[in-house]
Amino acid sequence: MKHGDVATALLDWYDGHARELPWRVSPADRAAGIEPDPYRVWMSEIMLQQTTVAAVKAYFLRFTTLWPTVVDLADAEDERVMGEWAGLGYYARARNLLKCARVIRDEFNGIFPRTRAQLQALPGVGPYTSAAIASIAFDRPETVVDGNVERVVSRLFRVETPLPTAKGALTELAETLTPQSRPGDYAQAMMDLGATICTPKSPACGTCPLTVDCAARRAGDQSRFPLKTPKKPKPTRHGHAYVGRTAAGEWVLEKRPEKGLLGGMMGWPGTEWQEAHPPEPPFPGNWQDLGEVRHTFTHFHLILTVHAASHVTNPPKTSVLKGNNAFQPSDLPTVMRKAFDLARSSLET
Repeated sequence: MKHGDVATALLDWYDGHARELPWRVSPADRAAGIEPDPYRVWMSEIMLQQTTVAAVKAYFLRFTTLWPTVVDLADAEDERVMGEWAGLGYYARARNLLKCARVIRDEFNGIFPRTRAQLQALPGVGPYTSAAIASIAFDRPETVVDGNVERVVSRLFRVETPLPTAKGALTELAETLTPQSRPGDYAQAMMDLGATICTPKSPACGTCPLTVDCAARRAGDQSRFPLKTPKKPKPTRHGHAYVGRTAAGEWVLEKRPEKGLLGGMMGWPGTEWQEAHPPEPPFPGNWQDLGEVRHTFTHFHLILTVHAASHVTNPPKTSVLKGNNAFQPSDLPTVMRKAFDLARSSLET
């Protein structure tokens, strides 16, 4: 395999087959001198972590309409941003999104740094994201390796080591392919190839620009790769949520601790997510058991028993009381909104 030939063949293919994405500058526009907006590249990369392109498009368009620049986002209210993020998962990413925007506003005068090292020092920007921004936004010859790229490289070189153990080796192999010319387009071409042709199942090798270079294709076992270590089944946890209103009609919420799942988000008072049996309610009220809602996080399934009361008394001083005018269910994280949806018919007036 001639590594320069791989980059040339892939870029030629990309020029005619690049996906149209709302955060992307097309190869033709880039050739005409139109540069990508690092804010939009950064935003898309943060949103795309463990989320599909199809799911991200609507979120991306909404965020960039509400907050067209990184300074606009930095000036936004935390709760509003968290509410708009609901459904994308990993609320820590949304918190870091705001932290990062504010660092860029306060320390870089609203201008994204251009080097991978500077980018990686920003909140929530790890090795992959820093490489992606440096490459795609600033055309620096950084190697960008996501799941699509891992799959392409594992097949090109027929790597027998299973993931995740193979990650380091796959990155080193990918580095041997990264060109000095048009590295940003090349990075996106690799991602597009994995997303549209070199897919996990039934890869379309007949239309792949790298067929002649692919060791797995020559061996006829391309669908075997990448090899993966079997995943352990997710455990199931249980918990209780208490959706209550005061006699004055105020919703009784609490702000979750900054650290941990849903950190810093508004939610309903409840138990730790370990308890299957009903505990004592956190404060007095005409509580009724409404049933269960279910939600799946990255590492476990959650079964949450929902209790509702229309006339609670003596909520803790740490509670956040919100009347109908101030309460927006869309500001809640998804699992808390599920609990609200189950309880709303018995509590709304």
